[in-house]
Amino acid sequence: MSEMTALEMLAAMAEGPVVSRENSREAILLHDEDLPHVELPDGSTLQLLQVDLNQNLWIVRNRFRPGFKVDTHYHTGPVFAVTQSGEWFYEEYPDKVNKAGSYLYEPAHSLHTLTVAQDATEDAVVWFAIFGSNINIDDKGDVTSIVDARSILMAYRGLCELYGENCDGVIIVGE
Repeated sequence: MSEMTALEMLAAMAEGPVVSRENSREAILLHDEDLPHVELPDGSTLQLLQVDLNQNLWIVRNRFRPGFKVDTHYHTGPVFAVTQSGEWFYEEYPDKVNKAGSYLYEPAHSLHTLTVAQDATEDAVVWFAIFGSNINIDDKGDVTSIVDARSILMAYRGLCELYGENCDGVIIVGE
């Protein structure tokens, strides 16, 4: 095999795209009404948008009512959150209130308790991209449950079936 000069290499790159589009797919658009918002036992709702089982990534939209509070937990990977409406905060950081339009980055292993104030005037609607597992703990620091991309997919499918809803539109990678 002959060696390419730098000029030959640049000329070869210019002939085609730098990033191959072979086997590429079209973008996938989901409207809010394309997937159901299912009610969870705690009164919040969940809309699962996408899971990547290979990366343990799950993207959800949650609706939390005034007075809502999740179990204290941490994630094994980073979390990205965009608040679409309402307000919420972490019990551990009550002065950092997430409001409509806010963006929040959570580094892995950040311990927190998501809370919506009892006197909130509207539900908090939040979009989350969660890498890794959600580790729920009790007051002593003992693990009480673990949620990951696969378990959230199974739970969402089960709830959709229970409520007679179709969730075939969830974007699933790795299944």
